[in-house]
Amino acid sequence: MTRPAAPRSAAPRSAVYTGAVVHRRLKPRSHALRYRCFWMLLDLAEIDDLASRLTLFSRKKLNLFSFRDADHGAGTDEPLRSQIDNILAEAGLDITGGSVQILCMPRVLGYVFNPLSVYFCRRADDTLAAVLYEVSNTFGERHSYLIPAEPDQTGAVRQECDKLFYVSPFMDMDLRYEFRVSPPDRTVSVAIRCLKAGEGVIVAALTGQRREISDATLLKTFLTHPLVTAKVIAAIHWEALKLWRKGIGLRPHPAPPAQPVTIVRSGA
Repeated sequence: MTRPAAPRSAAPRSAVYTGAVVHRRLKPRSHALRYRCFWMLLDLAEIDDLASRLTLFSRKKLNLFSFRDADHGAGTDEPLRSQIDNILAEAGLDITGGSVQILCMPRVLGYVFNPLSVYFCRRADDTLAAVLYEVSNTFGERHSYLIPAEPDQTGAVRQECDKLFYVSPFMDMDLRYEFRVSPPDRTVSVAIRCLKAGEGVIVAALTGQRREISDATLLKTFLTHPLVTAKVIAAIHWEALKLWRKGIGLRPHPAPPAQPVTIVRSGA
């Protein structure tokens, strides 16, 4: 088991990103949505330090914003870094001395629901080794896809894999995901295109602008995005009602994959 890397400088690698989520459904009926949102980028080696120096952020304690390892991964209190290291080892990837950052929404006044959390796994030289996409549905289930990363000359990452996990009752299972990710810097973006038989069905994306993580930033973020995690779950059901009224039928709910993480091999 590798030991989490310590921050490499006094400047935190963690940050707040404010932006929006957009979805555009192409088939069988057109449907679009856009919601303002925010995420925290948390370096797993910095969370305790952030909790000790920030008044409005805590780990495992009720606060305006908080983070719990059990909200992710296996749903236990086992440190997330240990879980990620084990998954990477199974995939034949070694990031000893490197870092893992998670892009997710924190708990807001004790409540959170993350449809998607994204982990950026970096080697000791800071190059990106893999991206892990952690997907949660509203039925209390969770599944992740770990995909090795090979950034292009612009730093963007393009990846793909088959859909194996039931997310929306209005989406078929025989889909393929295409990801295009711009890893966190001054901005971050994660775009997902869903294909059926090679044709686009839906496009979804999140984009955000980086903000320094501080109590002032957290307070401003709360005031401009109040109770956003509760609004996420409310918006999911509101959009589901609109899809149902458009005549899009419900799909059967299969059992989740036997393994909690799908490791996608290169070229798969």
